[in-house]
Amino acid sequence: MRIAVYPGSFDPITNGHLDIIQRASRVYDKVVVGVLNNAAKNPLFTPEERVSMIHQVTKELDNVEVDSFTGLLVDFAKSKNATVIVKGLRTVADFEYEFQMALLNKALNPEYETMFMMTDSKYSYISSSMVKELAGFKGDLTGLVPCEIISKIKQKYK
Repeated sequence: MRIAVYPGSFDPITNGHLDIIQRASRVYDKVVVGVLNNAAKNPLFTPEERVSMIHQVTKELDNVEVDSFTGLLVDFAKSKNATVIVKGLRTVADFEYEFQMALLNKALNPEYETMFMMTDSKYSYISSSMVKELAGFKGDLTGLVPCEIISKIKQKYK
């Protein structure tokens, strides 16, 4: 069984993230979405809220599991019996950073491969940070995040 981990903060999940999850679910037998619990990033949503939102928008994907983690990605991947780390890319800048992380993960555990997936071009400008900034100014989030979670994001800014 080919198991992949798709890690990220997903604060909140965007349509670009969902695009990667959907496409990875067609390539791998199982995709574990790993929600990084990193309090240093000052997240808008708790790890539990992020896991719940991702469950909600991926419920139709039978081979997708969602869990949160702290610590090293390679340790989380090992706990899930994964052999592949999936990273979504929007820009060249993303690649430079993610390439360094892939090399570090490979140094920590040579068993893991990192597979890069380019997001669909229609989502290439979307980031969680941009979504939060727009929501803070009461902007329209339609098309940026799954419609099922728009009200949850807006609620955080009331």
